[in-house]
Amino acid sequence: MEEEFQEKPTEFPELHQVVGLISRRRWHFLLPFFAGWLLVWGISWLLPSVYRSGTLILVEQPAVPEKLVASNIDNDIQRQMDSISQQILSRTRLLQIIDHLNLYAEQRQHKNPDDLVEVMRKDVEIELSRGDDRKLSAFNIYYSNRDPRLAQQATSELANLFITENIEQRQGRSENTTRFLQDQLDQAREKLAEQEARVREFKDKHIGELPSQTQSNLQILSGLQTQLQAQEDALNRARQQNTYLESLLSQYRALNQGSKTGEGGPVGLAAIDKELDRLRAQLADLSARYTDKHPDVRKTKEQIASTEKARERLVADMSKRGNDPAPAMAATSVLDIKSAPMLELESQLKANRTELVTRQAAVREFEGKIGEYQGRLNHAPVMEQQFTDITRDYEQSKANYDSLLAKKNQSEMATDLEKTQQGEHFRMLDPPNLPIRPDKPNRLRMCGLGLVVGLMFGGVAAGAVEVIGGKVQTERQIKKIVPFDILVEIPNLPTPVEQAAARRSALLAGAAAAAILLAIAVGSAITYLRG
Repeated sequence: MEEEFQEKPTEFPELHQVVGLISRRRWHFLLPFFAGWLLVWGISWLLPSVYRSGTLILVEQPAVPEKLVASNIDNDIQRQMDSISQQILSRTRLLQIIDHLNLYAEQRQHKNPDDLVEVMRKDVEIELSRGDDRKLSAFNIYYSNRDPRLAQQATSELANLFITENIEQRQGRSENTTRFLQDQLDQAREKLAEQEARVREFKDKHIGELPSQTQSNLQILSGLQTQLQAQEDALNRARQQNTYLESLLSQYRALNQGSKTGEGGPVGLAAIDKELDRLRAQLADLSARYTDKHPDVRKTKEQIASTEKARERLVADMSKRGNDPAPAMAATSVLDIKSAPMLELESQLKANRTELVTRQAAVREFEGKIGEYQGRLNHAPVMEQQFTDITRDYEQSKANYDSLLAKKNQSEMATDLEKTQQGEHFRMLDPPNLPIRPDKPNRLRMCGLGLVVGLMFGGVAAGAVEVIGGKVQTERQIKKIVPFDILVEIPNLPTPVEQAAARRSALLAGAAAAAILLAIAVGSAITYLRG
C-alpha cells in the first residue's frame, strides 16, 4: 500500500520525442514561433528611441603641493560632489536648462514644471570613478533624450554647470574663510592694542619699579650707599676740621691775649704742626683710595697749603718779635696775628661750616634716595606679580594675533590659488558625444528575446494540439494506458498517395521554415544596422 502512494518521479521528454512532436505539429509550431518573434520585434520598433550622451570629468589635483600652500577647504571630494549635485539637480537649475534647450516639448502640454523636473532627474545619471586609494578621481555625466543633439547639448550644459559650480563653491568657501579670519584678526588686533596700552600705562606709572629694573636698582642702591659712605666720611673729616679750626682759633686768641700781657710761646706753632701732620696723614689715606682729581684730595691739599702759609707767617712774626724791642714787637705781633693768621682761620672756619651744612644736606639727600630705592626693592615682588598678570594677558593676545595673522595669510594664498584655478578643480576630459545609436530600447536584445518568446509560443501551441488530438504516439504513452509489456510493434504503412502528400507537406513546411528564418535574419540585420 505504501508503494502505491509513493510519488512517481517527473518524467521529461527525450530529444527524439521533442523532434518528433515538432515534426508532426510543424505548422502549429512554426506559425506561433514566427508570430511570437514578430510581436516582440515589432514592439521594439514601436517603442521610442532614447539616445544617451556622456562626458568624462577629471578631478585635477592642485598644481601647488599641499605642503607649500594648504587648502582652506574641506578635501572630502565625495561630500563636495554631493553638495554640487544637489545644487545642479535643483528645481531652479533644471528648469533653466529645460527652458534654454526646449526639452520635453511634447510633454509640456500635459505635465507641470515639477513633473518635467522629475523626468529630467531620472534621465540624468552620474557615475563616480574611484582610484586605488578609494578617492574620487573622475566621474561621468550621462543624459538621455529622444533627440541625440538635445542629449549632447544638455550633457554639455550639465558638465559646464558642474565645473562652474565647483569653482564658485571653492572660491566662495575660501573667500568666506579669509573674511572670517580677517574679522577675527581685527578683533584680536583691537584686544592686543588694549593690552599694549595697559602694559604701557603700567610701565609709565611704575617707572623704576619694574621687574626688569630690579638689577639696575640694586646697582644704583649700591652706588648710592658708596656715595653716602663717602659723604659721611667727608662730613666726619669736616667735623674734625671744624674742631681743629675752632681749637686753633681759640689758641690764636689765647696767644693774642698773652701777647698783650707780655706772655708768649710757641703754643700756636705746635698746634699748626700737629694739624699739618694730621692733614698729611689724611692726604696719604685719600691718595691711596682716590686719584689726584678727586674733590676730597684736592681740598685736603688746599688745606695743607693754607696751613703751611699760616705757619710760615706765624714763624715770621715770631722772628720779628725776637729781634725788635718788646713793645714794638708786641704791638706788631698782636696786629699781625690779628690781621693775618686769625683772619685766615676765621675764613677757613666759615668755609668749613658751609661745607658741614653742604655735607649734611648731601647725606640727607643720599639717605632719602637710598630709602626710595630700598622701598622699590621691597615693593618689587608685588610689582612683579602685577606686571606678570598684565604681560600674561598681553602675551596670550599677541600669540593669538600672530596665529590668526599666519592663518589669514595662508588663507589668502589658498584663495588666490583657487581664483587662478591652481587648486583642486574639475576638467572636462572628453566632450559630450553625439550618440548615433539609441541607448533604449536595445532592439538587438529584444530581437533575441523574440526568438525565446517564439519558441515558447510554438512549443506551447504544438504541445497543446498534441494533447487535444488524443493520439498515442510513443511507447511510453501506450505503457501508461495498457498495463502489459509490448511484444510486437507494427510500423506505419502509408499508401503512395499518402507518401506524396507527406513529401509535399514536408517541402512546404521546409520552405515556410526557411522563409521564417530568412525573415528573422533580415529583421535582425535591420535591427543591428539601424537599432
